[in-house]
Amino acid sequence: MGSVLWIPTVLGLFTAYLYILSTNVPELKGVKDENARLNFPSNLEELTSLASTLQLYKTEHLLYVLLLFCSAYIYKQTFAIPGSVFLNLLGGALFGVWTSFPLVCVLSATGASCCFLLSKYFGKQHIERFFPDKVHFLQGKVEENKDSLLFFLLFLRFFPMTPNWFLNMASPIVNVPIHLFFLSVLIGLMPFNFICVQTGGMLSEIKSTDDIFTSGTLLKLGAIAVVALVPGMIVKKLKDRKTKSE
Repeated sequence: MGSVLWIPTVLGLFTAYLYILSTNVPELKGVKDENARLNFPSNLEELTSLASTLQLYKTEHLLYVLLLFCSAYIYKQTFAIPGSVFLNLLGGALFGVWTSFPLVCVLSATGASCCFLLSKYFGKQHIERFFPDKVHFLQGKVEENKDSLLFFLLFLRFFPMTPNWFLNMASPIVNVPIHLFFLSVLIGLMPFNFICVQTGGMLSEIKSTDDIFTSGTLLKLGAIAVVALVPGMIVKKLKDRKTKSE
């Protein structure tokens, strides 16, 4: 296992790249002090302002806006920085639902996989030290569902209360294969991503994030999570039946 010092090194390099990208913006007539506005939004007011600015850039510099958006999204996912919901909303506002939806699904899976690899090679012993009980619990569940692991991972991603940041860091420690991990993030976050980008298309009508995740929406996500468990339960029951007959 490599030194944990590689993590701040990678973070520093990626931060420097993102800073250079966001401060060397193309020229655009009619926009002043644009550099100060290209920051990560922390509330809906900042998000709306950023979306308006980037909409102007998109008309003349689509590739730049796309590169900036993709880079920022992967950055947040790779280093488990909160706030991906704002980038999902921004994607919906900038690119529309049917372009941003597949885009953010791929970006979320890619960024989470980068986080997975950082944890696997540089952070394993520290995750185990700070979260021993949670890692032990997850390890037991992975072993218990190893014959239907993808369905179990999908359940965890579909369920709205699951801490995705912890799953990203702990999955390599509990021996989740990266191909199943990538698929579980790609597919499992689809409902969440779709709700966000669809809402992002109506950004001006949102007053708070509570308007996105209503009790009805959370219940729907929970129901989808339960459905994801059904194939795994069937596989497990068939295996138990086969074992008893032998």
